[in-house]
Amino acid sequence: MENSIHFTLNPDTIENLQVYAEMLDKDVSTLMEEALDAYFAEVQKRFLERNIADENAMTNLDYDEFWEGVEV
Repeated sequence: MENSIHFTLNPDTIENLQVYAEMLDKDVSTLMEEALDAYFAEVQKRFLERNIADENAMTNLDYDEFWEGVEV
């Protein structure tokens, strides 16, 4: 069974989809899949960057404080 979602796009977006699909010699479904894949990759990248920033914020020691007393 195929999953489907129904949604509405504004006329400008529909026109852009048709124009770019023609320019790129792709069907609109392929173009939308590629665009959504790129969008999801970007959002995931932002989430990962935010998580790294949050983890770094939890460390309140600077470099010297962290390594103080450690002999190598």
